[in-house]
Amino acid sequence: MDDRHAGDSEPETQTDTLLRYLQQARDTLLWKLDGLGEYDVRRPLTPTGTNLLGLVKHAAGVEFGYFGEPFGRSPQGAPAWLDGLDDDPLVDMWARSDESREDVVALYRTAWANTDAVLTGSDLGTRGRVPHWPAHRNPVTLHQLAVHVIADTQRHAGHADILREQLDGTVGYTAAASNLPHTDERAWRAHVAKLEAAAHLRR
Repeated sequence: MDDRHAGDSEPETQTDTLLRYLQQARDTLLWKLDGLGEYDVRRPLTPTGTNLLGLVKHAAGVEFGYFGEPFGRSPQGAPAWLDGLDDDPLVDMWARSDESREDVVALYRTAWANTDAVLTGSDLGTRGRVPHWPAHRNPVTLHQLAVHVIADTQRHAGHADILREQLDGTVGYTAAASNLPHTDERAWRAHVAKLEAAAHLRR
């Protein structure tokens, strides 16, 4: 007997779930660029040079890399530096002066299209090999790589959260949903003061 209530929608497929979580991370990463000038999206904000536009460029390379060569594909629009022959080993972590913000964002969106086509057009059990991974981690399934890329993108979206907050105080998950309990600046100051007092007691 079917005990679903009238109007219940069908549950998501595994592929739909993976794509939804991946897209949420992508959207968050791009939102962190909104409203900032060219200098602020590019400038290094940590001792190792982490910067907002570089995180987007890196995320594009990650998607091209994991959903291309491991499955014998040569994604259309993949950047030349993806072959690892560039003189700069960190080429994917920053934008050159001749690479515009629009160029990097367009590259990322092209990578999305490739990833989405692979995930929707292939069985999640499809096996591939990641050339730079050790033998004991190969072969891998498309499902494993999708989870890996979601985790990587969410990690970098978290980096972008902190960088953007340091730049101008902008915080939140997306422009439409902050995912934060407070919106009042006084409440945040009180929260920070409480944390500082508690930390001070443990000095």
